[in-house]
Amino acid sequence: MSEEDFSRVCSKIDEEKEFLNSVSQKIWNNPELAYKEEQAHETLTSALTRCGFKVQKHYLLPTAFKAEYTSKPGGGPVVAVLLEYDALPNIGHACGHNLIAEAGLAASLGVKAAMEADPKLTGKLVVLGTPAEEGGGGKIDLLNMGAFNEIDVAMMVHPSMFTSTFPPILSRLSINVDFKGREAHAAAFPWEGRNALDAAVAAYQNIGLLRQQVKPTCRIHAIITKGGVSTNVIPAESRLELYARAETQSDLTELTDCITKCVESGATSARCTASIEYKHEYHYLNLVSNKIMGITYDYYAQKLG
Repeated sequence: MSEEDFSRVCSKIDEEKEFLNSVSQKIWNNPELAYKEEQAHETLTSALTRCGFKVQKHYLLPTAFKAEYTSKPGGGPVVAVLLEYDALPNIGHACGHNLIAEAGLAASLGVKAAMEADPKLTGKLVVLGTPAEEGGGGKIDLLNMGAFNEIDVAMMVHPSMFTSTFPPILSRLSINVDFKGREAHAAAFPWEGRNALDAAVAAYQNIGLLRQQVKPTCRIHAIITKGGVSTNVIPAESRLELYARAETQSDLTELTDCITKCVESGATSARCTASIEYKHEYHYLNLVSNKIMGITYDYYAQKLG
């Protein structure tokens, strides 16, 4: 890309900044959960249509989309810009996916403007709307359904307090645990019960003790989502939901084995059983960033200050 192309990209984004902000604000003010991003889908596909892209709504998934712009001369790479736009339960866009959508849209408009003006920039620009990042795995669904088959390179940005061109994006596995015990009256006959909440708490504490002995690149996040129905009743059921993250797949496998032992020992200590679900269908591998793309990004980012 020439300096003139770079200037065109910047000029186009500056020209559309009010429009881009309006798209971001609309998504921010209407947070939607994974696979239910209907308003965001309509907002973004309408924006891309307005800007001259060929748009496929509901692409492979109900709230995914694909928009394309192809240079007039044939050939060249197929470059994808990825947009996210789902929100978190109860706290909306605290992770800033409205900004991911805005930034991806801005980059797409800038690149399209440069391709239109410079016939030497040959190739296809694909803008891919990827739902369900905050739960589920929209990108995994799209990958399995062939959405990335023609893509040569893909890129996106995520808001942060600092700039990191090669961030450590870890492998991640979601684990759900259902503990089963036995109900009993908590005052009259507590010895008849098997406290499933105790099992979940013991497992949670075991995981807390484990953290000191795992690699500093590993992460374990856990919440108890079910813990009983009445204070007078020994809880017969409880549920623990976890994310395990690690720098490599081998590290994640080892970490998962350790977490499993923590869960099983917690259940045993409370004389309960544990049913463990490993959500391998939405297992994210660690990201390997493209060094050439990263270096190129840094060069132009520094020019902008």
